[in-house]
Amino acid sequence: MLQVSTLAYIVAAAVVSFGLGWLVCKARFESRHGKAQAVSERLIAEAEKEARGVIKSAELEAKEEFYQARQRFEEDTERARGENRRRQESLDAREDNLNKKVAFIDQKETRIEQQEAELRAGLEDLTRDQKRLAGVLQEQNQKLEQIAGMTAESAKQHLMDNLVNEARHAAAKSVQQVRQETERTARREAMKILSLAIQRYAAEHAAESTVSVVDLPSDDMKGRIIGREGRNIRAFELTAGVDVIIDDTPGAVIVSGFDPVRREVARLSLEILIRDGRIHPGRIEEVVAKTRAEMQEKIREIGEHACLDLGLQNVNPELHPYIGRLSYRTSYGQNLLKHSAEVASVAAVIAAELGLDPKLAKRCGFLHDIGKAADHEIEGPHAAIGARLCKKYGEQETVLNAVGGHHQDVEPTTPYTFITSAADAVSASRPGARRESVDSYVQRLENLEQIADSFDGVEKCFAIQAGREVRVMVNHNKVSDAEAAVLAEEISRRIEGELEYPGQIKIMVIRESRSTSYAK
Repeated sequence: MLQVSTLAYIVAAAVVSFGLGWLVCKARFESRHGKAQAVSERLIAEAEKEARGVIKSAELEAKEEFYQARQRFEEDTERARGENRRRQESLDAREDNLNKKVAFIDQKETRIEQQEAELRAGLEDLTRDQKRLAGVLQEQNQKLEQIAGMTAESAKQHLMDNLVNEARHAAAKSVQQVRQETERTARREAMKILSLAIQRYAAEHAAESTVSVVDLPSDDMKGRIIGREGRNIRAFELTAGVDVIIDDTPGAVIVSGFDPVRREVARLSLEILIRDGRIHPGRIEEVVAKTRAEMQEKIREIGEHACLDLGLQNVNPELHPYIGRLSYRTSYGQNLLKHSAEVASVAAVIAAELGLDPKLAKRCGFLHDIGKAADHEIEGPHAAIGARLCKKYGEQETVLNAVGGHHQDVEPTTPYTFITSAADAVSASRPGARRESVDSYVQRLENLEQIADSFDGVEKCFAIQAGREVRVMVNHNKVSDAEAAVLAEEISRRIEGELEYPGQIKIMVIRESRSTSYAK
């Protein structure tokens, strides 16, 4: 019985504890629920307040943007209206001018029509007078033919033949006298000026070769340059654009090529590869590309330094690469940059002796062959290419005419063109300056003799002194002394027009008559 009561108390206590716990939990839940609801209501209220503020701010910004857009629209509209008013005024003015021009043209057409009518009437009168005069002239000619016993055509031909022979003989004598006097004076002054120019500028250089020699530390390096089955040398020749000649020459290989820039790039690249020791196709391409880029910068620096050395001011920097490229170009073996500097110095001395501007003459002489630096990029003769380059980069008209006309490709308009041409001839014809192949030398001699043989009255001709002089033997019965001077002039003009040659060529016409008798 006691155990039952105890169990009942325990159950009752458990029930009471459970009920108390449930009430406490419920009270806590209701308290937390109330707090959470209050917090949520407060957050909702704050969010609604913030949303109203954002909406109000957005409305204000929208109104401000609308006002600004409206103001811009009104300004644009006002500008468009003003522009339209100006255009309308311009159109009205043009219309007035057109109306005035139309009225003037109408008046001019009326005057022209009147003048045409007067001209037609005058032409008719002139035609009638011409017919009348033709009849009178025919009658007079018939009477003259009866009196003279010759037809009009035969008399005219006879008179013309006499006049032509007399005029030719007189002209030949005058030409010979004037030419002799002019040659004496001009030769004396020209030799004086040229001798002064040559004495003041003394340069020494010989014709350059088309090959470069690269020294080797040992002959074993030749095998490394060739590579396995020749792959290295093939890669080098293909990348550098030159020929590499490896023969029995001890301690050296030869780089051959007609483009001096490529040859120099190949020589420097090969020296770098030899010093480095790593020679294979990949390394070859890398070294050649790097050397080519360095060469372009070096060419630009050479052009800039050349202008500074000669004291040329305000040369466009875009011309410096072309000028520097001349250092690696040759003409008949003559280095073009040295040739240009020499022509510039000689031209400056000649201009100073003639009382002209030596600085301008130096500029003309230095830039005269600039077209040869781009003749492989632009079609045409180098003189025309050089003139276009100088015009493109802002050179003055005197320089353009000197550059374009130093080979008589264009009409000379200033004395600086003649000075440049003379200085160019002095530099090109000096001993050792240029190299000439035997074939071209022989061909030039043959062409000189053919041109001289083509004239009437020439019996024999000989090209002597390496093509610097042509001696022409003429028939004394066909060519007189006065006509011999004219013949020499005609031969020289023909040679100037058909042949290209350095310096000048002397034409000597020889005429002699021989009388022979025998004593028996």
